[in-house]
Amino acid sequence: MKQLKTPLEELERRREKLQEVMQEQGIGGALIVQRTDLYYFSGTAQEGHLFVPAEGEPRLLIRRNLQRARSESSLPQIHEFAGWDQLEETVKSMSAPAASIGLELDVLPVNIFRRYEKIIAPLNAVDISPLIRSVRAVKSPYELERLQRAAALGEAVFNFAREICRAGMTEIELAAELEAFARARGHQGAIRMRGFNQELFFSHTMAGESAAVPSFFNGPTGGRGLNPSYPQGAGCHQIKRGEPVLIDYVTVLNGYMVDQTRIFCPGRPAENLRRAYETALQIKEALAAMGREGANGAALYRRAHEIASAAGLADHFMGAEEKVSFIGHGVGLELDELPVIARNYDFNLTEGMVFALEPKFVFPGEGAVGIEDTFVVRPHGLEQITRFDDALQIL
Repeated sequence: MKQLKTPLEELERRREKLQEVMQEQGIGGALIVQRTDLYYFSGTAQEGHLFVPAEGEPRLLIRRNLQRARSESSLPQIHEFAGWDQLEETVKSMSAPAASIGLELDVLPVNIFRRYEKIIAPLNAVDISPLIRSVRAVKSPYELERLQRAAALGEAVFNFAREICRAGMTEIELAAELEAFARARGHQGAIRMRGFNQELFFSHTMAGESAAVPSFFNGPTGGRGLNPSYPQGAGCHQIKRGEPVLIDYVTVLNGYMVDQTRIFCPGRPAENLRRAYETALQIKEALAAMGREGANGAALYRRAHEIASAAGLADHFMGAEEKVSFIGHGVGLELDELPVIARNYDFNLTEGMVFALEPKFVFPGEGAVGIEDTFVVRPHGLEQITRFDDALQIL
């Protein structure tokens, strides 16, 4: 499979947008080291430091591997990392005089931050993470094309799931077959998340009451998993007739991911679960129409909750004993990007933002149902990127 190199003009667009917001806030430069941010602004995920001044070209200092970084990145200034003195000289010579330096304080370990703090002294360190995340939240046409490719693979995965899902197989057997199918077609495997201590392997593939078991994962579903060291996702539960199989699949291709959920059921599920699924479809349809450019994210969440409440399902909406307060999350290079469509997150949508909308209902002892698709914000509503039949898949 051909590897894609991020074009220089795309990297320049991203860098110029970051420089624009840095200048507005008086930040003299950004020292970027987190792997996903590094890839976003440089086109390579090799270990190194990227310094983006408030004005002018960035400089990339690579620890390892320099040869690969130069072959993967389109940036003109790529150098071998020669030590901390070199990094200090780079930061102080390229930043605006007496200005603060931006660091990714949401992800930097304290010990590493303290080293950087000494390097940039007497300049002050400020958190550049909110600005980076806001820049990354609005996708370019180049990124949207990457997301469309991931969505096409995701559709193939769900078509395959419809062929193989059956009563009698275990969750982990189903998950393994889906993973092999996706991996052979380019799925990179790793699903990057920014949140501290959050992790996910491929998907949540869970059936019946197993899908309603809560976990540490910051989402409406959790699952037992295979053992206490990784207590989420597919376990050894055997799929039975009449119980819903929730497949919440993150498809990652060439770095970019889409998130999608469908419900498969060998036989007819209980009526309360069918009704909850229909309510999830109503929520998706209502929010897709509301979610135009300029719409308020908190208002979208409130509308979803109103529909769930009107159906008598508020107690099951987005969890049972332990609920999450969001119904949508940004996706791109990471699974937990901006925007977040949440109860108390007051912001307005911008055209080009991409997020996964996931109205779900959890019934302890019975299962979880719902739907999830990835959308891009447009002037007149949400444009769906992921594709697969919306209907409850009765097998």
